[in-house]
Amino acid sequence: MLEFSVVLTSALAFATAVFVSFALTPIVRTFAYKIGAIDVPKDARRMHKDPIPRVGGLAIYLGFLVSALIFGNLDNSFKAILLGSVVLVLMGIVDDVMALPAKTKFVGQIAAAMIPILTDVRISVLTNPFSSEPIHLGWLSIPVTVVWIVGMINAVNFIDGLDGLACGVSSIASLTVFTIALLVSEPYVAIVMAALAGACFGFLPYNLNPAKIFMGDTGSMFLGYILATMSISGLFKLYAIISFIVPFMILGLPIFDTGFAIVRRLLKGQSPFQADRGHIHHRLVDMGFDQKQSVAILYAVSVILGLSAVIFTTSGEMKIAIFAVAVLLCFFFAMNIRKVKREPQQKKESGENK
Repeated sequence: MLEFSVVLTSALAFATAVFVSFALTPIVRTFAYKIGAIDVPKDARRMHKDPIPRVGGLAIYLGFLVSALIFGNLDNSFKAILLGSVVLVLMGIVDDVMALPAKTKFVGQIAAAMIPILTDVRISVLTNPFSSEPIHLGWLSIPVTVVWIVGMINAVNFIDGLDGLACGVSSIASLTVFTIALLVSEPYVAIVMAALAGACFGFLPYNLNPAKIFMGDTGSMFLGYILATMSISGLFKLYAIISFIVPFMILGLPIFDTGFAIVRRLLKGQSPFQADRGHIHHRLVDMGFDQKQSVAILYAVSVILGLSAVIFTTSGEMKIAIFAVAVLLCFFFAMNIRKVKREPQQKKESGENK
């Protein structure tokens, strides 16, 4: 009976968030034009040719907020999570208008991450692959959690490069966390994730190619933050399995893309925060796929990882985790190898055209 009640409440939370987000997006689009939050294509990284309004993430945020306030459990931890999200959304709006320095955003992200940590929303236990006894982090739980939250904020931000990509991947991740929350009897997390998925679904019709509005940093930072905090909330942080492996599987695509981006930039002597055109979605486009095909491929990878996380939670089989990691590694190495093969050919063609 309890499970039916949770599913019904989650369905209502999802529907409410879809309605609010969908209804508010045109209003937010008009607001973006008024405040000058416009993404003008000025370099090769951008896939669009015409100016597109940003701050669409504000509609996602408001859709989520209305639904979560109506159906969620407003305990101290969730209030702290919401307060941290306010910091990020306000900073995101400013950044979408005037492009804040990377260091300023980084400091703001750390500040936002510390707010829920102070109410014990943190990674306190890690899975020990060599023992049945979990690893208790103690005071290290604070820096580890900061790295997790800030890392996820930037991971979702990094993959926000094609129409509908970050929003769709976040939707899949939200639904995965929702499913696992039901399986481990965590109704509070399930309802909140249903609200987040609904807010994303309401925004997607305006964001799919050709996009009428972008979520901007307002949306990408907010989505990464909520996914990061909710994946370590409640009973999630007490499960030896879920506390480490499963969140990495659920959010594997943005995590791996961010990891490869950081390594790539450091090897080139660049700052890890310096934007480039080497993300996985850029590589798919360079391989000849159009935006819709590239997004569909990355959606498929996200679904595979999400299903792997659900199976791993129910069976506890390590081979599922290994399979998920192998899928990601093969996918990313294939992207790199294909690009290396194409670059000499592109240079040759460029030389012939001179």
